[in-house]
Amino acid sequence: MSDRPRGGLAGLCIAELCSWGLLYYSLPVAVTRISADMGWSQTTVTAALSVGLIVSALAGIRVGRLLDAHGPRTLMSLGTVIGIVALLLVAAAPNLIVFFLAWVLAGFAQAATLYPPAFAVVTRWYGPDRVKPLTTITLVGGLASTVFAPIIAWLIDSCGWRATYVILAGILALTALPMHLFFLNRRWTDEAAGESRTPSRVEIRTVTRSTRFIVLQISVALSTFTLFAVTINIIPLLMERGVGYRLAAIALGLVGFGQVAGRFFYPALERHTTSRARTVLLFASGAVGLWLLAFVPGPIWLLIGIGMLAGGVRGCITLLQATAVADRWGTTNFGAINGVFVAPITVGTALAPAAGPALAGVVGGYPMMAIVMAALLTGATVLSGRS
Repeated sequence: MSDRPRGGLAGLCIAELCSWGLLYYSLPVAVTRISADMGWSQTTVTAALSVGLIVSALAGIRVGRLLDAHGPRTLMSLGTVIGIVALLLVAAAPNLIVFFLAWVLAGFAQAATLYPPAFAVVTRWYGPDRVKPLTTITLVGGLASTVFAPIIAWLIDSCGWRATYVILAGILALTALPMHLFFLNRRWTDEAAGESRTPSRVEIRTVTRSTRFIVLQISVALSTFTLFAVTINIIPLLMERGVGYRLAAIALGLVGFGQVAGRFFYPALERHTTSRARTVLLFASGAVGLWLLAFVPGPIWLLIGIGMLAGGVRGCITLLQATAVADRWGTTNFGAINGVFVAPITVGTALAPAAGPALAGVVGGYPMMAIVMAALLTGATVLSGRS
């Protein structure tokens, strides 16, 4: 499309890699050192990221509308600037209140810089040819922890977590900010938009309040929540099966690899299935994976293989989430509609890491937790047949 800037996709990929690595994965890497230095529990420190993600979900609704109306350059650049300020505030935080405020601020930055706005931009640029570039972005973004976790860990060991966050703010300023400023549209053109630049509130509400939209939203949110709750907690799940900690940690890494690798197969799946069949197939595959993790006692190589397959399904569901709205309702007002669509999904992602252990404590262990999550995902699979 004529509205797509030259180098836009490459620039957006670089921005996503850095934004995910610095605004999301930096805290899981730093949590142990921050906890030890400040005397806060690791659960409390991690909760700051969850609060930020919930803020991101709520702010994302407004971000989508602004993106449709005004184009991505100013909005996503401003989001990056807010992210830079948030990282500096993390570095300077003298107490827990300021630390949480920093991550609330980071939540606004996440809403304007992570996948949902990037997906909206790519959908606007590529229209019906959007699947391959969306896959490219998620593949690059999926490498964020691989690239930045060792760098952040080395920085923390070398100069402490506070100095590290100052450096991370500088990295974000030198990487993501130029990509947004120089490779994104200042405003949409009418030719590329195929519509007025002002989103229609009536059209948006007609879609977002329809039964089909709500059913799809609930089923995707449930699938994301359940798969993440189990796979992110696969270390204690495997340890309850008698697996040692180091091997269980390797299994977690392989689940992450499966998540990235699974995305390679989504374009072929998209070509050979309808949007509804694709949704049901992926959810059913995820449910089978969770049932197997709940009941299969071993051997370890089989459990790791099942975990990788569950990770692969989760990776595909990221792309399903990116394309679900456009597949069913087209690209008109996509940013606004998709912002509403992903809000509960983002909240579920924020709550899932803590929900898994909490539920395991209630039901009597991680395999029982996996049974509950598998049952929920099975219900989501049935529900998705109506989407």
